[in-house]
Amino acid sequence: MDIASLAATWSPRLLSLLRIIAGLTLLQFGMAKMLGFPAVPSFAHVELLSLTGASGIIELVGGTLLTLGLFARPVAFVLSGEMTFAYFIAHFPRGFIPLVNNGTLPVLFCFVFLYLAAAGPGPWSLDAVLRRRAEGEGQPQNELGRA
Repeated sequence: MDIASLAATWSPRLLSLLRIIAGLTLLQFGMAKMLGFPAVPSFAHVELLSLTGASGIIELVGGTLLTLGLFARPVAFVLSGEMTFAYFIAHFPRGFIPLVNNGTLPVLFCFVFLYLAAAGPGPWSLDAVLRRRAEGEGQPQNELGRA
């Protein structure tokens, strides 16, 4: 198998894996902020109607939807925007360089989510299942009700 056919076979699957891992990684922040698990001292007393509370809700819901691959493109776009705000509100005031201001993770998240908004969720997603189901409904049925 040559590299081109290997890439053609694995690229869509790796896109799905990137989405799943990015979603799970973000989900841990939402869970820590909103559910207290895992326990993180700086997220111990998050007010629901605070900036941290709002970001926790976005991360909890968005991380779950992204992990499942449901409404992945719009969710990824919103999450990319959230990470942009997170960087400029919490990190940029401490310095320009992400390594210095601890903003590397939000910058990376921002561009991974932006990529996912453009590229889509990949084949291992609920969006792909729903799309296949919708495409299958338009096909003629045989006597057993199968397309």
